[in-house]
Amino acid sequence: MLLLGCIKEVSDYELAISLPNGLSGFVPVTQISDAYSQLLTKQVAQGELLEDLNSLPDLYSPGTLVRCIVTSNEKSDDGRRSVKLSIDPKKVNKDLNSAALTPGMLLSGSVSSVEDHGYLIDIGVTGTHAFLPHQKAKNYIKTVTKGLDLKIGQNLDCLIVEVKNEGRVVCVSIDRAEVAASIATERQNWALSNLLPGLVVKARVQKVAPFGMKLTFLSYFTGIVDFMHMDPEKSMSYSPDQVVKACVLSVHPTSRVVRLTLRPRFLRPGGAPRQLCGQRVGAVLEEATVKAFYKQFGAVFELDDGTLAFARLKHLSKTRKSFKPGAFKEGCKHKCRIIDYSLMDEMCVVSLKHQVIEARFLQYQDIHTGDVVQGKVLSLKPIGMQVKVADGIRGLVPSIHLSDVILKQPEKKYSIGDEVKCRVLECNPAGKKLILTLKKSLIQSELPVLSNYEDAKPGLITHGFVVCARDFGCIVKFYKDVKGLVPKNELSSEPISSPDKVFYEGQVLKVMVLKCEPQQERLLLSFRLSSKPGPQDKRKSTPKEKQEVKYQIGEIVDVKVLKKKDNGLEVSILEDEGNVVAWIPKQHLSDFVATSKLLWHCLQEGDVLPRVMYLSDKGEHIILSRKSAVISAVQEEQVVRSFSEIQPGMLLTGYVRNVMPFGVFVEFPFGVTGLAPKVSMSDKFVTDTKDHFVVGQTVIAKVMSTDEEKQRVLLNLKVSECSSGDSAAESFALLNEYFKELKGMRDLLRRGEPSICELVPGKRVHLIVQDVREDGSALFSGSSATGLTVAATRYHLGDKNVAPGEKRKALVLHVDAFTSKVYVSLREELLKQRP
Repeated sequence: MLLLGCIKEVSDYELAISLPNGLSGFVPVTQISDAYSQLLTKQVAQGELLEDLNSLPDLYSPGTLVRCIVTSNEKSDDGRRSVKLSIDPKKVNKDLNSAALTPGMLLSGSVSSVEDHGYLIDIGVTGTHAFLPHQKAKNYIKTVTKGLDLKIGQNLDCLIVEVKNEGRVVCVSIDRAEVAASIATERQNWALSNLLPGLVVKARVQKVAPFGMKLTFLSYFTGIVDFMHMDPEKSMSYSPDQVVKACVLSVHPTSRVVRLTLRPRFLRPGGAPRQLCGQRVGAVLEEATVKAFYKQFGAVFELDDGTLAFARLKHLSKTRKSFKPGAFKEGCKHKCRIIDYSLMDEMCVVSLKHQVIEARFLQYQDIHTGDVVQGKVLSLKPIGMQVKVADGIRGLVPSIHLSDVILKQPEKKYSIGDEVKCRVLECNPAGKKLILTLKKSLIQSELPVLSNYEDAKPGLITHGFVVCARDFGCIVKFYKDVKGLVPKNELSSEPISSPDKVFYEGQVLKVMVLKCEPQQERLLLSFRLSSKPGPQDKRKSTPKEKQEVKYQIGEIVDVKVLKKKDNGLEVSILEDEGNVVAWIPKQHLSDFVATSKLLWHCLQEGDVLPRVMYLSDKGEHIILSRKSAVISAVQEEQVVRSFSEIQPGMLLTGYVRNVMPFGVFVEFPFGVTGLAPKVSMSDKFVTDTKDHFVVGQTVIAKVMSTDEEKQRVLLNLKVSECSSGDSAAESFALLNEYFKELKGMRDLLRRGEPSICELVPGKRVHLIVQDVREDGSALFSGSSATGLTVAATRYHLGDKNVAPGEKRKALVLHVDAFTSKVYVSLREELLKQRP
């Protein structure tokens, strides 16, 4: 059976494919193309990486439409169906022959080799050689692969441009505009045996029924459009004899049934389905409204954000006997949970089952390192135990983690089907990798979970397990592959001559962190829990003692930079003669994200930063902020000091603490936090919250409502709602502050990059043309731009033809100090305006 599918996930060994009607399947790495399989075989035989062989994540990305053919449909031991697919053109196009090929045909092809003048494409037709000239691939390479050449195994939508020698040689194009405009016609002589999914056709409505429609197309073909694939905007307005544009979804070889879709995103070949709701998987919705009920299939719901969702019949109630059709009349509301998102149907898949709504885990993303989970034993193998945590979620308990002691015969302790309590050592949702432990000492431990090097502060005591004992000491591992060294002198208060005779692999012990270097991923540990950090850790071990000097929130201090780290600055407060060590997170260096990065880039150890505000005391660190808007809000008392002071309608200045798919968490001085839901984030329609806000960004938020019982604050971040009245004055004040900060950084820049400080917007410079690019832009060099990248776009070259080596006058448009790039213009109308 031939189907149109959409890539959902990509791993090194397979492609997960979303299929129509909520189904899914997978394409093994061996079912990509002949040329790709040959490279795989060659690499295995040689035992070394081949330069021409790219991994699947390098070739494919989620959201891409592909034509597939079903190769097998098997049922696993737990009752789940596994649909195996192939995108190999030789299988997908197996019913096409040379004589049937005509210009205008659109079919799947795969790059089989890279030649001097283009690419040889495998279109799966015996006796036919397909060639893709560079000119016909230029646009695709520029927009899709970002300038990178096509790679062997890459699957493409190929439009036949020319047929030579009775079909033995064809010339194809992958130009996006040409592919998007293609439409299948009667002149191309399609037959039912070789009709391909993905073809766009003009069809005529023959019959409209409650569950869908019957169409005729290409003169003598008939096809079905089910209720899930009508255009949602027009689903009630179709009538017999109406002409519509449709896309072939699937072709069944035995029943000869052709299914089509009228959804707009599929009506331009090469397009991509909507992925809006993909991040909402797992969300529980209190009220979903029934739009339509189909007694043989299920129900369509409208969700809180207006998107549609589908629940299969078996997900509408706990059992068939408890199912009540009367509860699913149009307009009825039900509590449900989003369990999946079908890319091919552009719909969420939901369940009304109580056990699904209450389930702790639905996907790997729901599981976090350190979680304690219940599972069922699936199998016992030499490498360990396979455990089922939930439907579709499986984990591995390595053999050394089956017990606190090493088990020589684990089958005597565990049987298939046993319920076991585990703790998560590592979870990688992208690779669907879940590593668990059954060691009781780790499961029952109440000590902190150490899962990254940044959390390994000197003095921290936690549980770890030995992975290696040698003469030099022990290697101890924690969660998420964090590991450290316990040197021989820290193994015990008494000397140990042979550590390998005292400690064993898998042994769980309490350890204390002595020293950590996160960037080098180096961790020094001790089994001597009474040990004190050595002299080299003095500065790190004393912050708690130093912080006995108390500051009030809002107090302004001057600081000196002690150390630069990737995520901020370690500083000393000068008012206390440098005895108090504090921390300025990178995002708190400025109200402006770009300025924060630039200031961090320019600062050096020993620099003094004036007028920094005490913000909070979290753990071992005093947190400081340089955000002028936050400082002003505190000094002018436009803040709330506790939840009880918050009133709806208040305008508060804060900063983004976290960006989630469903909204943005904002923190204010004095520790109060609130949530701005997705619908209240922006005046524009929000598809992806990360496109609108970043962590640390300064914002003005309007309080919408409060819930005293749950201590919740709902916020509005829409610009139209958060202005105090004079929006023009506010904008100019903000812009003025931005330029003021940039001006203050010029001295810092002059120290490291003096040439960039001399170039300001509006300045005229003399440059030499260095290079002219394919896109028409040009690069320049000159004595005034030493060490900088100077460029002009094609538009800013005006009508001038430039060649390498020529001298030109130019006007500085913009200077990006962070990337050391300068943008200039050669246009006469701009140059004339400057003296």
